[in-house]
Amino acid sequence: MKDKIHPELHTVMVHCACGSEFETRSTKKELRVEVCAACHPFFTGKQKLMDTAGRVEKFNRKYAKKEVAAAPVEVAVETPAAE
Repeated sequence: MKDKIHPELHTVMVHCACGSEFETRSTKKELRVEVCAACHPFFTGKQKLMDTAGRVEKFNRKYAKKEVAAAPVEVAVETPAAE
């Protein structure tokens, strides 16, 4: 490895918005985060599941109206009677 090209690593405290603190190493002197493992919904089990079925139904309702309006209109074509 080349000398003097790598940044210095510091032992720093990470401060979360929820009040949790933990120690890690970083090139920065101080770290402040909004979400950490202690307060993230995925890790705490308070995750809200998306209603994907409702989204599909909403999509179908939204575009079903356009399909009806865009449907071709059948026109009666008169053919001459065969003699």
